Amino acid sequence: MSLHDDLTAVQRCLDDLVRSVGRLEQHVGASLDIRRVRTDADHLRDSVALLKEAAPTLRPKARPEMVGIPDAPYDSSLWTDADDEGLGARDRRAP
Repeated sequence: MSLHDDLTAVQRCLDDLVRSVGRLEQHVGASLDIRRVRTDADHLRDSVALLKEAAPTLRPKARPEMVGIPDAPYDSSLWTDADDEGLGARDRRAP
């Protein structure tokens, strides 16, 4: 699915949620808890609408470029100034 299709599906689900909250409110009556749920559902619907407006500017993350690593051994001259880690310098003995 595309981003636009996903956002449309989320918007439909949130519309269903708002309708369900309305039916629930008819059953249990208007209370602080129902008002809080209705407000949260409305905020979600508004947030998804804003996200849908910004969707043309959103781009999926680009996959990083693959870097090939050759099987050939490295040039040993690259390591002339390096010590063997944990063993000390080349011309000295390890303790």
